[in-house]
Amino acid sequence: MMENFIKLSKRAINKGKLAVIYLRRIIFVKNNFHVSLPHKLRANLFGGYLADQYVLYGFQHNDRREYLSEYDWYRSRYINEPFEFLLNNKIACTQILQQYIDVPKIFVIKHGGIFSSYEKALLSVNEVLEIVKANKRVFIKPYGKGKGTGVQRLGWEKGSWIIDDLLVHEADIRRLLEETDEWIICQNVEQGEFSRGLYDRTANTIRMITVRDIHTQQFRIMFAVQRIGTSETIPVDNGSRGGLVCNIDLETGMLSEARSLHSLEVHECHPDSGTQLKGAVIPEWNRIKQQILKVAAKFPYMYFIAWDLVLTDSGICIIEANASSGVNIIQLWGGQRHGELGDFYRYHGVNV
Repeated sequence: MMENFIKLSKRAINKGKLAVIYLRRIIFVKNNFHVSLPHKLRANLFGGYLADQYVLYGFQHNDRREYLSEYDWYRSRYINEPFEFLLNNKIACTQILQQYIDVPKIFVIKHGGIFSSYEKALLSVNEVLEIVKANKRVFIKPYGKGKGTGVQRLGWEKGSWIIDDLLVHEADIRRLLEETDEWIICQNVEQGEFSRGLYDRTANTIRMITVRDIHTQQFRIMFAVQRIGTSETIPVDNGSRGGLVCNIDLETGMLSEARSLHSLEVHECHPDSGTQLKGAVIPEWNRIKQQILKVAAKFPYMYFIAWDLVLTDSGICIIEANASSGVNIIQLWGGQRHGELGDFYRYHGVNV
């Protein structure tokens, strides 16, 4: 009886959370494409689509019932229960992953207003500044948020402080460290020649999705995209901030044309650097897939993992792993409600 009560309570709590998310992240979210109010409300209320998805998925001429919605994504977040928190928290995720593969080193953690590290329980803000100086370039990021929210690159170069690509005063860095909380400062992983060549002012990561196949129960790669930053997204490449996304052919590692979540433009070359994107082939692609599947197997209790990895000159580094993935970047090339992702959701009880 108690076990059933607990399960029912969890379901009720999850439904409550989804109701709040529906209001905050679907109804009242930014309308980048300036969709008219009637079309926005139709998208929001009939299926839980964002106003932007009305444009991105071409609902003027495409059947919305062929596409997974933003609300479907949020419902899918519970597929990995009760283990999803292990990946959603960047500190816990890093500590687990570092046993199996390269991950960015965490230098500083700020929690409850206290600066600390794995070497020292209490740090002063001056010591944190010295850590940044010693490492030249680092990233500061919230440890419990996604979509590149709050991520900034801090640097000390040629006697000057830098936030992202802007010269700042030490007081600006100090203020950022002191007035914000719940973040980590971690290693700036140097991307390799291929990734750097796509656009050298941002970290350009691969989002790769592994699942436990609903038919064979073996781990496999379902989808992968190459994310590429632009002058508008420095220092990150996140699609949710307007970065470019190229579909990756899972067999060959070849990139498609680049698309964006904030524009309907299609780019065969990078709009800022002019670098050819369509047709570029990721080096050592088969080895990369094998490495990711090997690590995925270390999480037999996870049915779905979205990996963010950066290619280095010596291999790959896992920036983070997530227990779910936004559907936008997957559906830029076609709806998935009746495709393998939709089938996967339904198998795991997500009502799509």
